[in-house]
Amino acid sequence: MQKPKKRTRQQTDPSSPQGSALDLRSVEALAAMLGGTQQDDAVDAAQDIMYDAWEASDRRRRIALAKKALKTSPLCADAYVLLAQEAAQNPDEAIDLYRQGVEAGEKVLGKASFQEDVGQFWGLLETRPYMRARRGLAQALWDKSHRDEAVIHFQAMLDLNPNDNQGIRYVLLDCLLTLGRDHEAAGLIERYSEDGSAAWSWSRALLEFRRNGDAAKSRAALSQAMSDNEHVAPLLLGDRKMPRRLPAYISWGGKDEAVAYVHGAAAGWAAADGALAWLRANKER
Repeated sequence: MQKPKKRTRQQTDPSSPQGSALDLRSVEALAAMLGGTQQDDAVDAAQDIMYDAWEASDRRRRIALAKKALKTSPLCADAYVLLAQEAAQNPDEAIDLYRQGVEAGEKVLGKASFQEDVGQFWGLLETRPYMRARRGLAQALWDKSHRDEAVIHFQAMLDLNPNDNQGIRYVLLDCLLTLGRDHEAAGLIERYSEDGSAAWSWSRALLEFRRNGDAAKSRAALSQAMSDNEHVAPLLLGDRKMPRRLPAYISWGGKDEAVAYVHGAAAGWAAADGALAWLRANKER
């Protein structure tokens, strides 16, 4: 019989273990002490090894620790994630490792969790390795051109965690616009209508143009987007080169936010006939 799981909530934990393993270790250890119910000892021990892996500065050391974690428990989802990111020899191998991580996470959580805890994932600490693995799988599938399957995963993750601590909605919106699934994109924008990011305002402008062309409503949306972040247009139009590396941090209205947005959204703009010419014409007015 599967052991019950802790139901301790923490809304302010870091969303990614990399670079914050010490904080995550402290929070989850405290959660267990504060009355969280027991998990399988082997899974807990493997997770402790993964904290050490995330803190290790040497890639070979991280990989070795991830493999050690899997020997301790083959249900350590985060170990598969690290191996997919750092040890996979090709995209197919990465996808396979992410799938194993998702399957491991499903086994640890149990079927009941996917019925009783829908809408609360990530707020429950034990769901996080699963969510990290599923995000990695979805992105790897998208990158390998398994586009529809990737979208299914991203949409399911938002249903599991509508608070979206992982920022899934931004990736999903780019995917939908790239695929021309404008109705779904509009629904997603409305679902998170209070989002004030450049990703939301610029995507809204693109969607308005795709639906209505050079209409007053489209121009108004574009004007708002340029007001929210003026650095996006030069990057989309190729007037300014994209940096080789994505920014580690994002500040609203800043160049780093623009880079992060254009990295994911450029394909959607390029796929919309006349969108970039429309952007340039309005930018130069």
